[in-house]
Amino acid sequence: MKNLILLFLIVPCLAATSHNMDNISKALSIGDVDSLSTYFDENVEIDDDFYNKTEAKDVVKKFFSKNPAKSFNLIHQGTSKGEDSKYFIGNLNTKSGTYRVYVYMKLSENQPLIQELRFDKE
Repeated sequence: MKNLILLFLIVPCLAATSHNMDNISKALSIGDVDSLSTYFDENVEIDDDFYNKTEAKDVVKKFFSKNPAKSFNLIHQGTSKGEDSKYFIGNLNTKSGTYRVYVYMKLSENQPLIQELRFDKE
């Protein structure tokens, strides 16, 4: 019975996370910073620097203004052992080249929030 109750609690969280990952991928593919930033945690690490949510949005907006997005292709995704965090990796094709993008999310109140975002030029 405990396992059944646990299953009913976990499944909606996993479905929400999957839906959010789809939305994040879509936002990356078109450079939609407003949609992407709705998934930012209060503090976000971007390319080894830490920013509050507002500053992070500005940094990503600046990145996309210099590198207009063309498409995003998901390569790999995973979950931590305790299932309290998720990550995914993909290729972002921009007008100025391809970037490998790393996204790390942690569950906060059953909502996955981006804590780390990395753009590495290929």
